[in-house]
Amino acid sequence: MFAIFRKLAWFFKLRWKTYTLAIGGLISCAVLSAIIPLLIGQVVDQMAKGSLTSSSLLQYMLLLLLVGLMMYGLRYMWRSNLFTNSTILESIMRNKLYDHFTKMDQTFYGKYRTGDLMAHATNDLRALRFVAGGGILTLTDALSITIVTLFSMVIIIDWKLTLYTIVPFPLLIFVSRYLGKWINKYFRESLRAFSKMNDHVQESVAGMTVIKAFGEEKEDHLDFVKATDNVIAQNRKVHLVNSAYSPIINLITGLTYVLTIIFGSYFVSEGRISIGQLIAYFSYLGNMTWPLLAVGRLVNTMERGNASYDRVTELLAQKASVTNPKDGIKKLPFKNLKVDIKQFTYPTSEEINLQDVTFELSEGQTLGIVGKTGSGKTTLLNCLVRLYDLDQGQILFDDQDLTKIDLTYLRDHVGYIPQTNLLFSTSVRENVRFGRPDMSQDQVEHYTQIADIHQDILDFTDGYETEVGERGVSLSGGQKQRISIARTLAMQPQILLMDDALSAVDARTEQAILSKLKDERDNGISIIATHRLSSVMHADEIIVLDQGKITERGNHQELVALNGWYANMFTQQQLEEKLGGEVGEEE
Repeated sequence: MFAIFRKLAWFFKLRWKTYTLAIGGLISCAVLSAIIPLLIGQVVDQMAKGSLTSSSLLQYMLLLLLVGLMMYGLRYMWRSNLFTNSTILESIMRNKLYDHFTKMDQTFYGKYRTGDLMAHATNDLRALRFVAGGGILTLTDALSITIVTLFSMVIIIDWKLTLYTIVPFPLLIFVSRYLGKWINKYFRESLRAFSKMNDHVQESVAGMTVIKAFGEEKEDHLDFVKATDNVIAQNRKVHLVNSAYSPIINLITGLTYVLTIIFGSYFVSEGRISIGQLIAYFSYLGNMTWPLLAVGRLVNTMERGNASYDRVTELLAQKASVTNPKDGIKKLPFKNLKVDIKQFTYPTSEEINLQDVTFELSEGQTLGIVGKTGSGKTTLLNCLVRLYDLDQGQILFDDQDLTKIDLTYLRDHVGYIPQTNLLFSTSVRENVRFGRPDMSQDQVEHYTQIADIHQDILDFTDGYETEVGERGVSLSGGQKQRISIARTLAMQPQILLMDDALSAVDARTEQAILSKLKDERDNGISIIATHRLSSVMHADEIIVLDQGKITERGNHQELVALNGWYANMFTQQQLEEKLGGEVGEEE
């Protein structure tokens, strides 16, 4: 149960001064609380003897008031320090998690779902906060009150009476150990159930348009109800075990009071203790009720915290397969690119995804990558920005191996426009200058004009101040694509990678953007992966991928002359444009 304190020892050392003040305040309060029954017992004894005067009663009242004021000040001190520490722990762990998330690669995000990661960053960290705050409070308060109260009962009242009446207490130790194991087990299961429910909510909210389009609202809601019911069922197990403490504590407390009445009455009749001491003893027993109740709460808090800490540390222990090289290269002109991929396989795949892919580009050149869906176009671009490392082969920028280049420097100079266009929940302007927040409005408009989105933005109600909504939900697919293009161009990358980045715009807009890009990037290297062959007709070289291998290569005229896949697809797409229809992609 107390393993969680050992695991958090690093934090207790970090905040030892404030924890010392908090624990000192808790212990002092326990000592002061032990004085109150003694004062009350003395008042009762003087009343029984008829010796209580108004002046002595006033003195006792003033003493009780003084004790109360001192306890007030001490409680303020320990509360402010203790709960500040717990919040600091939560903040440290949350920052560690977020920093870890930013360093992890695609393999990690393929393994963990968004809802699960959110559950780690909320529920698990909340459980750790309870340990660093409520857990320390409960443990210190229960121990200090127990020790001070037992000392008062043994030394000040009567050791025999104490010995006879606390016989039931050791039972609680055995029960706590037994129930604690079950709480830990069931709480882990409840956390997993919550993560699954979180996953469902995240996916449903993100895909609500699709759910509505297919009329699956009722079915999706039923799935959510099942996930929620599972969370309730798992938490019910935790609460059922935790609830077993109260009846046991009531039984132990009841037995203690019965024994106190029996032996206390006998000792009073024998003159061993006074009636005031017996009343004080009952007050001490009342003080002991809290530590007994605290045991159940403490076990629950510790086991929850222990399970949560293990889940978080397990997540933090995950290593990225793509790591930033120590002393990575940060000075390159990015004027030459050589690709020689012998073999690449996704970590979760059993089949080879890229094989024998080679090409070379110099500044001012453009490469087109085409092929049917699933041929490896996106995979190739992912490798060029080092989202994954190759199994065999190498990628060279200016004759320097990709794996030796600093990742931040690489991605500052290699602009990648992926198939999925993610915009942030802020204004259009802030989305465009996401990578360069200090850009002027003129610069922002320069890049939106290249992306042929400037006029669309001016037509928005609030122009560049228009809020795009979560993930750009308020924009059309073509508008999101073009804003994403402007955002990437604003980084002024030496190498530009476009992965079907013009798929949502019409042919006229496509040609306008490509023409402006050619003028803008006459000294840069561009790689365009696309299904629409018109996007790459003017490329210096075009490669056709099929099942991760190059099956055709050359410029547009050479590929048309081969009369292979490229020529066949070009004819189909030309026919589509003439007929204004769509012809399905064929091999």
